[in-house]
Amino acid sequence: MTTLVTGATGFIGSAVARALAARGEEVRTLARRGSDRFNLAGFPVEVVEGDLGDPASLARAVRGCRAVFHVAADYRLWCRDPEAIYRTNVGGTEALMSAAEEAGVVRFVHTSSIGTKGIEASGGPADEDTPVALGDMIGHYHRSKFLAEEVARRFASRGLPVVIVNPTFPVGPRDIKPTPTGRTVRMAGDGRMPAYVDTGLNVVHVDDVAEGHLLACEKGAVGRCYILGGQNITLRELLLIAARLRGRKARPIALPHGALLPVASAAEAWARLSGREPLVTREGIALSRHRMFFSSARAERELGYRYRPAEEAVRDALAWFDAYDLKAGPVAEPQRPVATT
Repeated sequence: MTTLVTGATGFIGSAVARALAARGEEVRTLARRGSDRFNLAGFPVEVVEGDLGDPASLARAVRGCRAVFHVAADYRLWCRDPEAIYRTNVGGTEALMSAAEEAGVVRFVHTSSIGTKGIEASGGPADEDTPVALGDMIGHYHRSKFLAEEVARRFASRGLPVVIVNPTFPVGPRDIKPTPTGRTVRMAGDGRMPAYVDTGLNVVHVDDVAEGHLLACEKGAVGRCYILGGQNITLRELLLIAARLRGRKARPIALPHGALLPVASAAEAWARLSGREPLVTREGIALSRHRMFFSSARAERELGYRYRPAEEAVRDALAWFDAYDLKAGPVAEPQRPVATT
């Protein structure tokens, strides 16, 4: 039987698709017309053209599928039209689950965000049971993912076998956009990160996140959330790891959060004029005021999930960035044709 992976052209989605293909699964993906297919290179995949706002394409995508991994999302911390984020992340999730329900899919893994989980006031690791509410969400992206989780639980309660996974901050190969964490790793490795704010994050190898998705599909309890994380480290430690792997002696300077607010405001003002996403946002600064430390104990205990040290994730990310020019496109792994239905 075929397995559908939405978002397989992206970072986490491509890792999930490759993990499935490595197990001999027939993989199908939903991709927008004209989207960058670089991350589909190197393994067989069937492509259904469409998007989460097109119900007919969703019906085609899920037809004949045993399982669905819904990884696709509109991941932006700043957007001229915030409603576009809700249309994709909430409305698109509901439409895909409806299509999967109609098609009789036997397993549905919904990829959420660690930003929907609560934060421990003490700074210690939070888990799936840490209290949190919609009002705690910072920014439209995290609010939309919180609401999408509510959609997933509603479908689970009426019979769709949905399991929810919450990746923390993945790092590793095929981060073509790149993600904010990937951009930080690359800049630190290149010696372009001379300052930082005092924050912490949970860094996980993207391939460990992919394996966690497969474990959730096999062993996860319907309607249950599983944090797929790795090592809790400070941002300063992450910068030093990236610099050391490049053979650099970094001495980054700590900046107060408030010092970056004028920079973020100016960056967002320019973004509104230029249409280009700002490198720093007020939402990002608000998030950095918390130490985003998490525990994957539930996934380890119930799924058999395991993760490698953060340094391995950073090493693999830097090696991949070396082989890929983010402006010019692929330099080491050429595009290969894929089937389209």
